Amino acid sequence: MRQKYSLSLFLVIADTALINISLLLAAHLRSILPFGVSGALPIEITAPPWYIYPVVTFCWLIALYNNRVYDFQHVLRWYMETQAVLLGSVFCTGLLAGLLYFIARDFSRLQFVYLMALTTALLIAYRGALRVAYRILKIHRPGLRSRVLIVGAGELGEKIGRVILNYSRWGFDLVGFLDDDPVKKGLRILDTPVLGTIAEIDEIISRKAIGEVWVTLPLCAYARLDVIVEKLERLPVKIYIVPDYSTHALVRSRAEVFAGLPVIGLREGVIDDSARMVKRIFDLVLTSLSMIPLLPVFGLIALAIKLDTRGPAFFRQERLGENGIIFKMLKFRTMVAGAEELQQEVNEILEDGTIIHKHANDTRVTKVGRFLRRYSLDELPQFFNVLAGEMSLVGPRPEMPWLVDKYEHWQRRRFAVPQGLTGWWQINARSDKPMHLNTEDDLYYVYNYSLWLDIKILLRTPWAVLRGRGAY
Repeated sequence: MRQKYSLSLFLVIADTALINISLLLAAHLRSILPFGVSGALPIEITAPPWYIYPVVTFCWLIALYNNRVYDFQHVLRWYMETQAVLLGSVFCTGLLAGLLYFIARDFSRLQFVYLMALTTALLIAYRGALRVAYRILKIHRPGLRSRVLIVGAGELGEKIGRVILNYSRWGFDLVGFLDDDPVKKGLRILDTPVLGTIAEIDEIISRKAIGEVWVTLPLCAYARLDVIVEKLERLPVKIYIVPDYSTHALVRSRAEVFAGLPVIGLREGVIDDSARMVKRIFDLVLTSLSMIPLLPVFGLIALAIKLDTRGPAFFRQERLGENGIIFKMLKFRTMVAGAEELQQEVNEILEDGTIIHKHANDTRVTKVGRFLRRYSLDELPQFFNVLAGEMSLVGPRPEMPWLVDKYEHWQRRRFAVPQGLTGWWQINARSDKPMHLNTEDDLYYVYNYSLWLDIKILLRTPWAVLRGRGAY
């Protein structure tokens, strides 16, 4: 890990140098290029005063740090690093423009553009060159790399092996695995050999010049952990223990320290704070704009329901939202009054135990209700749930608690994001199969969430509604 810290320090120093070089180059470009209202300006005017250098450097470093440019997990791939630098450039532009307005109002705007463009280009270019150089360095200078041994060749060990291979460009070499299962001895996992048993760990570490040991034992083998750690403490190696909790995590987990104690969260949100804020603003703006023309439609639908059958126009039903929180979902009533009391009579249990709770010929559905369901108009009142923050415009559909009680563990991962009015299932797999049997479509959305995916789903929703497949 020391290599990562050294590289981070090197990047900060190099960034500082490039930022100041860009500031000088921008001043010279402004004095050479005949652009702007005044054309080229004398270098005496474009040369920035001394106090501009630390201000510009400070703004850029803060922007890069804020966008996790120095976090290697965040910039593992080249395109991730490029994106982080570009986002940092946008952040720095706003911050630096504000500061210059107060301390150097006469700073040329065109020179400011040159500065931001040059710095962004240089930061990206030299990082690309560094990656190329590092690839060459790892081939010709293997002594600089950390040799890793994984104790445990099970599912968790293989998963960690893949991570280490992905980080190989930052100085990791996966040498092999150790496992007490005699069947695995001599096998190759991820094209890496199982070198022997855990009892041979001393000899293998010495023979293979191991620098780091990652312990990935299953829970049933944790009784041996003390013995392994005691052996490793006598050897000049770094020790990392990876707890076997991943199978219990609901989509995403996160390790942190609370009051000095290590804590692992098994139910961490898939959408981070900044993305969640953008999604919420997107929901509020789009829903508020949509509600203006829809209010008269609400009135007409409510009147039609009241004229068709007795009972209220709206229907509230308990559903599960994000993280399994129960809320009251609002819909237009499409069934006869008291229809929920007849649910057990309608349910069909298949041979494998699967429950089919919706049918195309459900006699409880009213005439107006059938039309509303056909074009999903009964879902419109859920805009109020979106405004209240109980739902989102896009996400897996909220499910009824009694159905969720019958979920398998993996199916509950669909609740890792806000539940939505429309979603991936509706635009792709909407058919005669109920949504609780299409969890794979919900999990696709969970694992691939982005604002662009939300926009894509919203644009395709009207066509899915007009087709009306599976809407009953």
